[in-house]
Parts: sequence; structure tokens; C-alpha cells
Amino acid sequence: MLPRPLHEIQTRNRLDQQTEEWKRRYAIRAGVEATLSQNVPAHGLRRSRYRGLARAHVQHVLTAMACTVARIADWIDTTPRTRRRDTRFRTLCSATA
Repeated sequence: MLPRPLHEIQTRNRLDQQTEEWKRRYAIRAGVEATLSQNVPAHGLRRSRYRGLARAHVQHVLTAMACTVARIADWIDTTPRTRRRDTRFRTLCSATA
């Protein structure tokens, strides 16, 4: 059990999390976190090949551009990536759409 002051802070924070303004701000953070979790293992975003802030910045900008191009290519290309059959549920959803 938390001490009373901490419990009150926690309760206030949980109430704040129900507001639309908090959800809007958190959605932005969630998008940034998703982008980082995609690019860190795939492109080694946490380590720079270069020394110096300017060169490291160029590397990060080029990595971000490559990620954007890859996302656009995935969005345009609608061919399935696997040879597995569609599930019955997916076939049903495709038929009703």
C-alpha cells in the first residue's frame, strides 16, 4: 500500500488519463515510440557511424527518409508477403468489404 500522498497523486494521474487532452498527447508519444521500436533494431538508430553532431544528424535524417520510403512502398504494394492461405474470417471480411 502506498503512503497517502503518493496514493493521492496516483489517483489524480489516473483520472487525468481519462481526459481527451491526455489521450491526444499520449497518441503522439505512442506514434514516436512505435517509430523508434521499428527503426532501432532494423536500422541501428541508437548508434551512429560518424563522429560529430552534424554527421550523426545527417545519418538520422537519411534513416528516417528510408523508413518513410519503406512504409510508403509497403502501403502501395498490396501483394501478400506469405504463401499461407487466408483464414475463413479474413475471407469473410474480404467478401463483405
